[in-house]
Amino acid sequence: MNDSLAQSILDDDDDTDLADQPASTPVADDFKPDDPTLYLNRELTWLAFNQRVLHEADDPRTPLLERVKFLAIVSNNLDEFFMKRIGGLKQQIAVGVHKPSIDGRTPTEQLKTCQAQVREMHAEQNRIFDALMVLVAEHGIRILQIKDLALDARERLREHFRANIFPMLTPLAMDPAHPFPFISNLALNLLVTLRYPAGSESYMARIKVPVHRDVSKRLVALDGGTTFVTLEDLIVANLDMLFPGMVIDSAELFRVTRNAIVEPDMEAANDLLELIETELRERHFAPIVRLEVQEGFDPVHRGMLAAELGLNEEQDVVTVVGMMQLRDLFEIAGLDFPDLKDAPHRPVDHPLLANDRRNIFHIIRENGPILLQHPYQPFSTSVERFLRTAADDPKVLAIKMTLYRTSAGAILDSLIEAARNGKQVAVLVELQARFDEAANIGWARRLEAEGIHVNYGVLGLKTHSKLIFIVRRDYAQLRRYYHIGTGNYHPGTAKLYTDLGMLGCDEGIGQDLTELFNYLTGYSPPPSYRKILAAPYNLKRCIIDKINREIEHQRRDGSGLIQMKMNALEDVEITRALYRATRAGVRVDLIIRDTCRFRPGLPGISDKARVISIVGRFLEHGRIMYFRNGGDEEYYIGSADMMGRNLDSRVEVHAPVENPELRQELRLILDVQFADKRSAWDMDSDGHYTQRTPTEENAKGAQETLMAVAEKRLAAAGKHKEKKIRSRLLSHFQWRLRGND
Repeated sequence: MNDSLAQSILDDDDDTDLADQPASTPVADDFKPDDPTLYLNRELTWLAFNQRVLHEADDPRTPLLERVKFLAIVSNNLDEFFMKRIGGLKQQIAVGVHKPSIDGRTPTEQLKTCQAQVREMHAEQNRIFDALMVLVAEHGIRILQIKDLALDARERLREHFRANIFPMLTPLAMDPAHPFPFISNLALNLLVTLRYPAGSESYMARIKVPVHRDVSKRLVALDGGTTFVTLEDLIVANLDMLFPGMVIDSAELFRVTRNAIVEPDMEAANDLLELIETELRERHFAPIVRLEVQEGFDPVHRGMLAAELGLNEEQDVVTVVGMMQLRDLFEIAGLDFPDLKDAPHRPVDHPLLANDRRNIFHIIRENGPILLQHPYQPFSTSVERFLRTAADDPKVLAIKMTLYRTSAGAILDSLIEAARNGKQVAVLVELQARFDEAANIGWARRLEAEGIHVNYGVLGLKTHSKLIFIVRRDYAQLRRYYHIGTGNYHPGTAKLYTDLGMLGCDEGIGQDLTELFNYLTGYSPPPSYRKILAAPYNLKRCIIDKINREIEHQRRDGSGLIQMKMNALEDVEITRALYRATRAGVRVDLIIRDTCRFRPGLPGISDKARVISIVGRFLEHGRIMYFRNGGDEEYYIGSADMMGRNLDSRVEVHAPVENPELRQELRLILDVQFADKRSAWDMDSDGHYTQRTPTEENAKGAQETLMAVAEKRLAAAGKHKEKKIRSRLLSHFQWRLRGND
């Protein structure tokens, strides 16, 4: 996601790495908004974000098993990169697309550069893996080969294989009488070469390694302890059971990655549900974009596999040194060694909700809007409580909700309970949420079976907004309550991602959401909204207008200031607008997790801009927009990143935060992250990132600081001093920022 950019295409023997920079720097006096050197490459900046994540695996300040976890995360992310981004580039090349991206690269050039960068990351992964295995071994955690075990241990493993693994294996012969077998996406496979004892002719068979989280894990523990062997090694050691009487000449490990981007026939499907089911079936058989083979793989076998799978052996075949599929190291990271992990994080309740057992709608109505900060505050006692109360409250008449990603549990249970209680329940389930399509189809059918009105959104648009909308009879009138969030309604990710949400009952926002849901379940969108900014209708235009307004303020009195926190900045029009602002002298501060096309610090172009990225124990996922507006400040939170797909082809919502106390909370988040000296990385003008180095020992990162802030606020609320605490914390971090400036 976020980092450097190479100007020329990397040759196979080029030693340029992620520190490559654009070959030239734009000249302020000859500024051209279409100059490719102004823009960093989307794919390379995504890879560079993963380089920063990989750094966490290499950082001795990070607890040991957390380092193992980060190594697994990078492996998982790279798999997704090949499925989505490399697959997409290959599709463009296949249909003859030669048009360069905004940064001046054709699809072929991007593909070649990405493959070179990934090779370098693989080498770094292997180095870190070897180092971490030495360190975990000091704590009794080891991954060994079966041949190095004592005889009694090998016999116990053989019995485990006979009882629990052998029945699941299906060797498939590969000869003229048997067609080349289908190879599943991301499955580990063994290519076995064997012959009869008295014969010289070789035969081949493929065995799928049956890795399954609940049945046969990749790492097999000896006697339930912390010494492991890999499942493929266990299979290889017992191939005589599968091929009795045969001589095994070799058993080689390989894996394929398939393209996740398929285009089902829109006309062949009767409805969106059928369309997505068709896409899931086609994805199973999608073209292969990568073949990974174990080090030492026979060159003839390698060529044969590449030919059978339709791959370019030189470009698409990767030799893996060491352990293949490092994402399975999550099994090691999950071991019960508290001293080798981050201290447990226990979210603390929001101060307004912690000790108030009243109906949550009464709390919102009497106290005003509530800003939720996950995972520092629990999802269960806030969002789930909000929906659970709505399901049971006899005064609630209707519940409407968007679901992009979720899981079984309280959210779905509350919706079902609401329908059973006679309330009108309408849920928009986004069937096109990448890699969650099958789950969402299941949720949709379950909700429909309970009599809930299920809608699949607007044709041609993904619904990515995070909204709960509730109509309640308050006294003699109807009042509209809502939750507007930056993250999915998923209790699992709410513990791992940093996200924001706002509970409220503002009349203007309520009217806007009424019209938005009518559009999502009906037809035409309203021509405008009162308060919310909604993609693809007015969000991009309004953001650009607000950027232009800051330019005018800068010209009048020098007060222009824009601050944005997001996951990605990819949209070209937004990037150009930010360049216009920085050229005019507007100060632009960006906190961007991964993809970033914008280059700060260009002389005369983006001098007054800075870009930082936060990498910590949680995945940064919240989105905040701030415009100083000549002192009449504006804050927004919402679901959209500044990406073309979000702004032009998705339904997204950003909502204004108008309450002064909630604005203080957002200001504190921004100031804490800009002042971070432990987890923040600064982008240079050439697109490189440099991790900040704290001057004090045991410096805390922004996430640890915000955990402590949540605890202090809750404690202060019990003494009725929360406002004072918040004000003091805000003053402290603004002082730190002034010192940094």
